[in-house]
Amino acid sequence: MNARLTAKSSIIGFLFVSSNSNSGYGLPPADTSVWLLDLLANISTYFVHLERRFDPFFRPAFDALFRQLLTNLTNSLINLQRKNEGMELAEERIQPDEETHLDEIIADMGNQMRRLWKPGDFQRCGNTKTHGIVRGEFIVRDDLPEHMRRGIFVEPRSYKAWVRFSGPGPYITPDIDDVGFMSISLKLMGVPGPKLLDDEKFTQDMFGVSPPTFVTCDTTSNANLQYWSYRNAQIYHFLNFNQPHILDLIMQSLWIKTQSSPLESQYFSCVPYLLGEGQAMQYSFWSRRKKRTRVPRLPFRPPDNYLRDAMVATLSQEEVEFDVLLQVQTDPHLMPIENNGVFWPTRRSPRIPAAVIRIPKQKFDSSEQLDFPRVLSFNPWHCISEHRPLGNQSRARLRLYKELSTLRQTVNGVKHYEPTGDEVFPS
Repeated sequence: MNARLTAKSSIIGFLFVSSNSNSGYGLPPADTSVWLLDLLANISTYFVHLERRFDPFFRPAFDALFRQLLTNLTNSLINLQRKNEGMELAEERIQPDEETHLDEIIADMGNQMRRLWKPGDFQRCGNTKTHGIVRGEFIVRDDLPEHMRRGIFVEPRSYKAWVRFSGPGPYITPDIDDVGFMSISLKLMGVPGPKLLDDEKFTQDMFGVSPPTFVTCDTTSNANLQYWSYRNAQIYHFLNFNQPHILDLIMQSLWIKTQSSPLESQYFSCVPYLLGEGQAMQYSFWSRRKKRTRVPRLPFRPPDNYLRDAMVATLSQEEVEFDVLLQVQTDPHLMPIENNGVFWPTRRSPRIPAAVIRIPKQKFDSSEQLDFPRVLSFNPWHCISEHRPLGNQSRARLRLYKELSTLRQTVNGVKHYEPTGDEVFPS
């Protein structure tokens, strides 16, 4: 199960697979070349889809009573397996074979893009389906503690923002058939100062996903996940006799679910960033909206794009706000930099309100605006040095996101565009 591409083949991996279909629309069956593994993977997918039809009838009560308790318990079991490596606060440490694993990840994800999509319609390999990209404003609070006033948070002010809400990847499926995971990507504009990735001059990109820990703990684990993702059998990354990731699966399962609306969730950075020199943080986005949109037609099949429909209905009637919370690293072992599968405990460091994202009433579902992300490139290294991404998966994202974005836009025949916030689309 751990057969891997060699480093040499990884480097030229984009050459291996040619596109002949758009099988990424929908969920392709497992393709491991072992019929029994394919059968078991497809059966597991069937039961996940079945559970999603009934999830909203019991999940709110389960989450209120048990989710945080079970999250803490799972996190404790994860930490029991970890060795205290004596790291300092905000310290990074290069991992063994980090570049080799990154080559493997890029090769597998690039080949999967070629396998799933036709030229001219290449989609992102992760956070693939766009539920909507909306105008917003990022407003820095005036009551942030002094030690947290660093970078974009140094003073009260506001930034124009484009906010992209998306589903998981690498496929584009009806919303009820995805794994119950959502993501948010922010592109703040008008941010002064040199950027660590200088193909954009005035932007700061921010990211979040609905679970509070990343699906893989490091690049070694991520390379294994991409190996199985290429074969449409991600379950075998977690249920693997050689290197099982069962606790990671449990942690993700506690937070993925049948979603009601991208505007009604919380999103976590999962990976750390600098908050000024010598200080690390994670950030999160929390919707202030208390009302929950009913998922239509359950337990029967809802509309394929019901999450976008929920966004359209809400933003036609009201504005939506998210609180932006910062959590400063105070324990280098229990709040690690190099392991993103560990939940940073709030008892060690509470989340502090730092900013508000205001999304005004708007119409955003024209085909032109929904296509806008095709020319955009989101990368955590579109940032000022005070917020440099930290850890091995963040280091990997620099080249990973850049190379896959270049591949996608080149094959689609579009040019990378740095937005200003003044873009206009048909209503």
